[in-house]
Amino acid sequence: MGSVAHQFDTLIRNGVVVTATDTTAADLAILDGKIVQIAAHIEPDGQSRVIDAQGKLVLPGGVDTHTHLDSPSQNMLTADDFLSGTMAAAHGGTTTIVDFCFQQHGGTLTAALADWHRRAGGKAVIDYGFHIVVVDLNASVEAELATLPATGVTSIKLFMAYKHGPMVDDLLLARVLMLSRDHGSLVLVHAENGDMAYLLQRQLLAAGKSAPRFHALSRPPRVEAEAVARAAALAETVGADLFVVHVSCAEALEELERARVRGVRIFAETCPHYLYTSEEDLDRPDFTGAKYVFTPPPRARGQQEVLWSALADGRLQTVGSDHSSFNFQGQKDLGRDDFTLIPNGAPGIEERMIALYQGVVQGRLSLNRFVALTATAPAKIFGLYPKKGTIAIGSDADLVIWDPERHHTLRQATLHHKVDYTLYEGVEVQGAPETVLLRGLPMVDHGQFVGQPGSGRFVQRSLHRHGQAPGRTSS
Repeated sequence: MGSVAHQFDTLIRNGVVVTATDTTAADLAILDGKIVQIAAHIEPDGQSRVIDAQGKLVLPGGVDTHTHLDSPSQNMLTADDFLSGTMAAAHGGTTTIVDFCFQQHGGTLTAALADWHRRAGGKAVIDYGFHIVVVDLNASVEAELATLPATGVTSIKLFMAYKHGPMVDDLLLARVLMLSRDHGSLVLVHAENGDMAYLLQRQLLAAGKSAPRFHALSRPPRVEAEAVARAAALAETVGADLFVVHVSCAEALEELERARVRGVRIFAETCPHYLYTSEEDLDRPDFTGAKYVFTPPPRARGQQEVLWSALADGRLQTVGSDHSSFNFQGQKDLGRDDFTLIPNGAPGIEERMIALYQGVVQGRLSLNRFVALTATAPAKIFGLYPKKGTIAIGSDADLVIWDPERHHTLRQATLHHKVDYTLYEGVEVQGAPETVLLRGLPMVDHGQFVGQPGSGRFVQRSLHRHGQAPGRTSS
């Protein structure tokens, strides 16, 4: 392919362009925030910005469909809001997030979404969408769920856990699955048997077992697996698709596969912390095990290999950060005498892509699979593709210039979130973002933030087509 002239405002030269299916040495031309040309060689026009990507990979910007920013939980707010959280995401190579917007008990979905638009507006430095979390269902909320997809919010989250909190019963879950099927939304479930977890918590505390390590004993793998099986059975019964968040163990994977054999269309993610931490971390000294209290809990170390294999062979489709950041000092330590009072969650929005890239370095994942897991598959499943999640003519120029040879050590001191720790302190890694562009505009340039608060836009997502391969509808 020879030299090609074209109008553009940014040119990325000499890089290796990686998508979910192809790896090609190519130049990229960008105009008005879109990719307008991909060719073996594109001549600069003398007026455009030129980025030399020699020796670097050019990846689609990451799509993280599991974040909790400026989010209330257990009468407190997460440490990261939409400014600090999206700045951290950008530094980690993520250019689009889908955050969880919580309905208040007795409240409307309209009010909840207005609240989350307020939280994000003027702060987010990357693009964003919302999942709506439903905790109450009545006739007016059902009517809202029918019209919600027209606003670009096409996913609904339900908690099967957290009794006396956002937990819903099977009747509500089944009704929402039916509504999602009829109106073009996708239901996500936090799959744990909340009644069983509550019972085990009460028994452990009654026996004086209050330390962080008992968090894992209160929510064993079968508690997760049972809820996966139940949610899948309900989805099967009503003929709806389903997405299971933060899968942590082989037992849950087994139930996913059982459902798929029966023809249930069910998607699932895991998170980096399940690939790198284990239940042993909950027993760290000086109460620092509280940093590892997230739900489902970290599992036995042998589960890590199971999850890596499931990412490689397609049993798991995406990797979300589940960034739910609570400070160790002043938030996590409120549960010193009762592990059930430790705010559930951990940071990871910046570390997500770097942590998963180690699978490429170690030969567990191909480069293309890495791109699929971190960008393309989540964009397809959640109605963002091909606007987001790939490198193609007409797609948004959300791009990451990735240095595959950079060796560094992950440390809290060099990360950009506001929370006071990282789960990956001292972990030596290879590969990192160098420059990150959002719709053609640099957000991070050689590790320095150069974007502006409020530059991120709300992205309307396309309808979910139940029973069809995602990503085939127009965006």
